[in-house]
Amino acid sequence: MSPRIGVFGGTFDPIHHAHLRMARAFAAELQLDEVRLIPAGQPYHRDRGPHASPAQRLDMVRLAIAGDAALSADAREVRRDRPAYTVDTLRELRAELGDKAELWFLIGGDSLAALDRWKDWRELFPLANLAVAMRPGFDPAALPPVIRQEWQARQVSDFSNRTASGTIRPLALPPFDLSATALRARLAADEAVDGLIAPAVLAYIRQHGLYR
Repeated sequence: MSPRIGVFGGTFDPIHHAHLRMARAFAAELQLDEVRLIPAGQPYHRDRGPHASPAQRLDMVRLAIAGDAALSADAREVRRDRPAYTVDTLRELRAELGDKAELWFLIGGDSLAALDRWKDWRELFPLANLAVAMRPGFDPAALPPVIRQEWQARQVSDFSNRTASGTIRPLALPPFDLSATALRARLAADEAVDGLIAPAVLAYIRQHGLYR
């Protein structure tokens, strides 16, 4: 059987339990063999750079997922010496995994609405399927016309026709009820973050004096 691989990219500055809940629900919902968490090295879409270095954010991802066989850390964007574009990452993964692998890329509904502003966005579909994490109130009718057209043509709601790439599947994943911004504020104020972040990640943050 061809592998079913999920891709979950993000700044992960720092990675926290809401990220991990989403990654695990992503794997369960789509019956994936593995979810690769890919920290962005140089996020091109942010006004300012991450607070922790790319290497530190990769270290924290590895600490957070240690012992979870369904999750892995992928360092390719951290090692890249240029801004990280999703299409380049998916091209690399497709070349490594082969044409028959079932590749899924997880995005949020807000990202879907801005998809036509991504680099070479139409080329994403020959490379992977898109899994869209749905938030309450998401309205496909409010999508830009060019994205709405793709949504209508490519959306699937079951597993009756699994393909290597090209479909869009809405997913009802757990609410992303914790932001890295709020977590950094709590860390800066030396407030308790029990239950929000892996103990090994918290120890790393304190060891390296991050987010003060």
